[in-house]
Amino acid sequence: MTAVPQPLFRDPVHDGATDPTVIWNRHAGEWWMFYTSRRADAPPMNDVSWVHGTDVGIASSSDGGATWLYRGIAEGLAIEPGRHTYWAPEIVDDGTEYHMFVSVIRGVPTRWEGHARVIRHYTSHDLFSWTYRSTLPLSSETVIDACVLRLPSGGYRMWYKDEADHAHTYAADSEDLARWSVRGPAVECSAHEGPNVFELGGSYWMLVDEWHGQRVLHSRDLETWEPRGLVLDRPGQGTDDASYGFHADVVTSELGAFVFYFTHPGRSAEGAVADGGYADRRSSIQVARLRVNGDTLVCDRDEALEAPVLPLEGPVR
Repeated sequence: MTAVPQPLFRDPVHDGATDPTVIWNRHAGEWWMFYTSRRADAPPMNDVSWVHGTDVGIASSSDGGATWLYRGIAEGLAIEPGRHTYWAPEIVDDGTEYHMFVSVIRGVPTRWEGHARVIRHYTSHDLFSWTYRSTLPLSSETVIDACVLRLPSGGYRMWYKDEADHAHTYAADSEDLARWSVRGPAVECSAHEGPNVFELGGSYWMLVDEWHGQRVLHSRDLETWEPRGLVLDRPGQGTDDASYGFHADVVTSELGAFVFYFTHPGRSAEGAVADGGYADRRSSIQVARLRVNGDTLVCDRDEALEAPVLPLEGPVR
């Protein structure tokens, strides 16, 4: 057994790894992590340009999630000249090819407001090189943070943040991952972002980032969601873990349920930072175990984990 370190991963280029998602690479026989590579090392300009102009970073693990090797960035995402912004990748494996749903902003804005945010669909056979397929026609022109789950009855459902409607989570359905039909609001209990849906203990669960921890929501039918408290809302004791846990991804397997999240370990006050210095900006990826406890989820982020936390031979298909 190998101890899982804290932090789990830091981006060695810009030191701004956020919004992780983890998927099995069938061709390489290892787990890959995709993430928003924020530019924590950008020059101070008294604006938010450092959270824009971001690539999708890639790291790989061949030892069940104990160690991660930086591999570069996802290629082929640009569909027009120039430098653009890519956030919060979500990747689905349909057994033949991989599908990425990523939030895209044109250029490198210096403000949060005043520009469109869209979700684009790309496909790949190797997880490195991506081909543009479409820009999804969703509920508004300010949508980010896609999460996709295969439905038990067939087809797929996407949850995403619609910033035009009070930062609530919306849902859309598809039979083929290409054509999507918007269902409407799915979670309206708070302003939030980063929905992540998974099955655990015979029920469905959703985590959403409320910027003071992850709100837990429960559902038996993927239709109605009931709030069930918070996780990752209290600081951990490990290195770089003494802050809220932001924008999470959950991987479930025979080894258990593990939540991958990011922290801002250098921030003296939580929340969005207009500019700040490098210490305020930098971020680290962490991992912790989730468990069902009664009618909610619990997470002890100080539990010492031993690898593998991800199956060495990949998920059971």
